[in-house]
Amino acid sequence: MRSDPRILAAVLGTLLLASESPANQAYAQVEGLTGTLVVVNKSVSTATIIDVATGRALATLPTGPGPHEVALSADGSLAVVTDYNPGSSLTIIDVPGRRVVRTVDLSQYAMPHGIEFLPGDSLVAVTSEATQNLVIVNVREGVIRRAIGTQHRGSHMVGVVADGSRAWTGDMSDNTVTELNLRTGEYVRSFDVPQTPEAINVTPDGSEVWVGSNGTGRVSVVDPATGRVTTAAEGFGWPYRIRFTPDVRTVLLPDLRNEELRILDRATRTERARLAFAGEAPQGIIITPDGRHAFLSLSGAGRVAIIDIAAGTVAGHLPAGQTPDGIVYTTRVLTN
Repeated sequence: MRSDPRILAAVLGTLLLASESPANQAYAQVEGLTGTLVVVNKSVSTATIIDVATGRALATLPTGPGPHEVALSADGSLAVVTDYNPGSSLTIIDVPGRRVVRTVDLSQYAMPHGIEFLPGDSLVAVTSEATQNLVIVNVREGVIRRAIGTQHRGSHMVGVVADGSRAWTGDMSDNTVTELNLRTGEYVRSFDVPQTPEAINVTPDGSEVWVGSNGTGRVSVVDPATGRVTTAAEGFGWPYRIRFTPDVRTVLLPDLRNEELRILDRATRTERARLAFAGEAPQGIIITPDGRHAFLSLSGAGRVAIIDIAAGTVAGHLPAGQTPDGIVYTTRVLTN
C-alpha cells in the first residue's frame, strides 16, 4: 500500500515540533495576550495551529506541496493556505475543528501565492504567479468564481482595500504594480516601480500602495491618485512583507536577507525601531486587532517572535513547525 505523502508530512511536522518544543514546555508569554495562530511550514508542507496563551501546538495538519501564505476569515473559523511550489491548490482548514475540510483544485491556475479574504468571509483573492491572474475563489463551496488577468509577469503578492472593491498585485518579473477592479473583474492600470517588487500592501482606503523591491532594497509608495512613486525607506536586503497597524499609523517591514524587522511611522516615514534576528530568517508577519503586538515567523529558528510594537522589543516566543512562513491570528481562543 502506498503511503499518503500528506499524512507523512503531518507526522514529520508533529515529530519535529515535539522534538523542538514538548507540549508541556514553558515558553515566554505575554500577560493577557491570548488567541490562536495558524502558521504554515514550507519545507514539511504542514500548518500548525498554536494557542498563544500557553504556546501549545494544538494541531499540525497536512497541506498541499510547498505552502507559503495563509489567509484567515474575519470570524477566525477558516484558514486558507496557498499550496505554491509546486502546487495549484488551496488547503481549507476548519480552525476550531483543527482539521482540513477540503482542498480546492485551481487546475490551470498554478503557483497560487498571495491571498486575502474579501468581505463576507466566503471569497478569497489569490494570485496565480504562473499564469498572470488574480483568481477569485469561493472557499466554502470550493469553486473558482473568476480569474482576472494582471497582464504582467510574476504577480506574487496581493493587497486588497477594506471594502473589497480593488486589489493591487506586485509583478516581480515586469517591475510593476497592477490595479484590478474586483467588482467588474477588469484590469485597471499598472505603474512602474523599482526592480523585483514582491512585498505589497494597500491602505484600507486605497490612498497608498506600499511595495518592497528586492532588486533595489527599497520600499516605495505609489499614490494611485497621481501615479507618483516615492521612496519610503532604503537599505533593505530583502523587504519581505509589509503590514500596517489597524490605525494605519505604523508600518512593519521584515527584512529576510538582513534578518531584521523595521518599524516605521507611516506619515513621516521615519524609523521608530529596528530589531535584529541574526540566524533566524524573519518572514511572515501579522498584527493583533488592537495594534499592540505582532507575530513574526522566524523560518530559520522554527518559532514565532511576539513583538511589542510600541516598545519596539521582542516580548516572547512561540514554537512553530519547520521553516514557518505565512501566519495569521485570531483573538478566538480554542478549547484545549
